[in-house]
Amino acid sequence: MTPSARIAAAIEVLADLEVRRRPVSDALREWGQTHRFAGSKDRAALASLVYDALRRRASSMFLLGRESPRAVVLGMLRLGRGLGTKEIENLFSGERFAPEALSADERQRLEAPTPDMPAASAGDFPEWLEESFTRALGDDLIVETQALADRAPIDIRVNTLKTTREALQNALMHFAPEPTPHAPDGLRFHVGDDGRGPALQVEPEFIQGLYEIQDEGSQLAARLTLAAPGEQVIDLCAGAGGKTLALAAQMDNRGQIYATDIDARRLAAIHARLERSSARNVQLRVPRGRYDPVRNPEVADPLADLSGSADLVLVDAPCTGTGTWRRNPDAKWRLRPGALSERIADQAIVLDRAAALVKSGGRIAYVTCSLLPDENDDAIVGFLARHGGFSIINPKDVAELAGLPHLAAFATEGGGLLLSPHRTDTDGFYIAILRKQ
Repeated sequence: MTPSARIAAAIEVLADLEVRRRPVSDALREWGQTHRFAGSKDRAALASLVYDALRRRASSMFLLGRESPRAVVLGMLRLGRGLGTKEIENLFSGERFAPEALSADERQRLEAPTPDMPAASAGDFPEWLEESFTRALGDDLIVETQALADRAPIDIRVNTLKTTREALQNALMHFAPEPTPHAPDGLRFHVGDDGRGPALQVEPEFIQGLYEIQDEGSQLAARLTLAAPGEQVIDLCAGAGGKTLALAAQMDNRGQIYATDIDARRLAAIHARLERSSARNVQLRVPRGRYDPVRNPEVADPLADLSGSADLVLVDAPCTGTGTWRRNPDAKWRLRPGALSERIADQAIVLDRAAALVKSGGRIAYVTCSLLPDENDDAIVGFLARHGGFSIINPKDVAELAGLPHLAAFATEGGGLLLSPHRTDTDGFYIAILRKQ
């Protein structure tokens, strides 16, 4: 495919996404199945164009003065990839397989200096979230949300049950990994201009279980739980097991981790990962059906025998995922206010469940991959109002005990820690540690 044909295909995929609101990966997969002539490089280039266009969707539409897939791609080429008008004009030539030639208005807008934009357009986020983002980010609203629109690096967590960071860095030297800025067991790989990174999941070291692909923010969240060898830990929302595996290594395979999830299907991937990692202190508690103490109480609680026994309950809470928009730029445009309300209700349910599982003197680690205070500080305030026997541990103390004292600079007013792409060069994560009296 020619570069112009790839641009036309990107506009086509974006138009499909407007009609059928679905994950971009599904739309790209379907396009590939119906365009068999496209090779692997074409499909990769197309995916990069579509994802980059979604990153700059709002600012591109403001720049072009219209809401259309064509405007989004034009704006992305100008604002995201820094192409000049002549370069864009060559791509939009109107020739065979190329998009229609630029109009006079489009050319004028592309040639003009970048205009001042409203916050939601400049930061490329849904306008209805501006109040919440402002509460969380203050004067850094624009720079933080713009960082959320950038491409993310690829981070891995070294499995210290099997190797060291130094040894693994040497083994993967052909990819030029760098130590992560904060996490002591992380390595970072940068993506190329095409948006692609190394195929780390086919490397022998990955197959041997020497590392897991995991954003540095997620690694830090696991470390900030303060999980220690010998403790009894419950991972309430284990999902595919990324933080479960991190905790097992942090605990040096000593103590016990009970990993569960309300939906058994989410646990499907954890089995092979556990075997590969050599984690021996993890016990899976798989519900026989979708366990939900409020909406589905007839399903037996897989943790019924553990009430009041845990030193630590990790609540990696269901959330809007606003902190992961660097990796999932399509998710921001599919998010609706109703989804936020649902997640807030889910967070209260899972926190209340955690309260019944932790023992006296034990801890709840509340984690979200969200930047919204509605899901973070507000959730903690609501929990403390419902459960008088708990208090929040000073985030400075949490950071120091985790061996990460510099993270105390990112404490929130509500007593949590907020990581973000601009502040810490990680995905957005919120961590708060609560202690039962």
